[in-house]
Amino acid sequence: MHTWINALSDLHTRGEPCVLVTIIEELGSTPRNAGSKMVVSATQLFDTIGGGHLEYKAMHIARQMLAEGRETTHLERFSLGASLGQCCGGATVLLFEPMGGVQAQIAVFGAGHVGRALVPLLAALPCRVRWIDSREQEFPDIIPTGVSKVVSEEPVDEVDELPAGSYCIVMTHNHQLDLELTAAILKRNDFTWFGLIGSRTKRVKFEHRLRERGFAADSLARMRCPMGLAEVKGKLPIEIAVSIAAEIIATYNANFGQHTGSATTQPIAKLLPPSRRSQAI
Repeated sequence: MHTWINALSDLHTRGEPCVLVTIIEELGSTPRNAGSKMVVSATQLFDTIGGGHLEYKAMHIARQMLAEGRETTHLERFSLGASLGQCCGGATVLLFEPMGGVQAQIAVFGAGHVGRALVPLLAALPCRVRWIDSREQEFPDIIPTGVSKVVSEEPVDEVDELPAGSYCIVMTHNHQLDLELTAAILKRNDFTWFGLIGSRTKRVKFEHRLRERGFAADSLARMRCPMGLAEVKGKLPIEIAVSIAAEIIATYNANFGQHTGSATTQPIAKLLPPSRRSQAI
């Protein structure tokens, strides 16, 4: 049986948000003492605050908080009488604490120079990163904490495995692979943000080829290419990586509390300056 502290650790490792429910006050006869805790995720319940309808009610409140993406704590007092089906007759106060917060799920396709500079930056953020490439030798010996290395002979197949609402970054060593990844990501169309490394010339070429495949203009408009904040100048891998990370931060901060697994509807133009920096690859 999981204890609440083990559950918190396991859920944090998986990047799964949860709510920690704690009895902070007991008045009269109650099923559990102050300090008792349980952890509620979207699908599971760990430990107990006494069972019965009180626990059911607390679980319902916690899951509503998760569904709404609430990040603030919540206090609620319950009388343990007939209305809750509890025969104790006392009262208890529960503290609901959202844990883990909203984490961006990021997929980085490509372990080249820019990818190797970018991934450690993303790993330092409240993000979970899938780092994907077909060339195992391109990955560093030490993978940052919070990053899952995926060596795949068919990187395009990995697009189907991404959680809805992901941030997708395409920067592989092969233009044709970049195109196929772009097509697969745009076809899903349930990402929060998608960036393709390259110049405006690359974007024009890709848009032309994607229109030939039937992609509509509104779908192509969601592709960020060039990507990255224009204020961060330079063409060194770390400079490009900082620029891309900055744009991702601007996007998820603007949408904080809105990561519900569906594509964001807020235009990125409202968050970023109109000028863009060309990126040599």
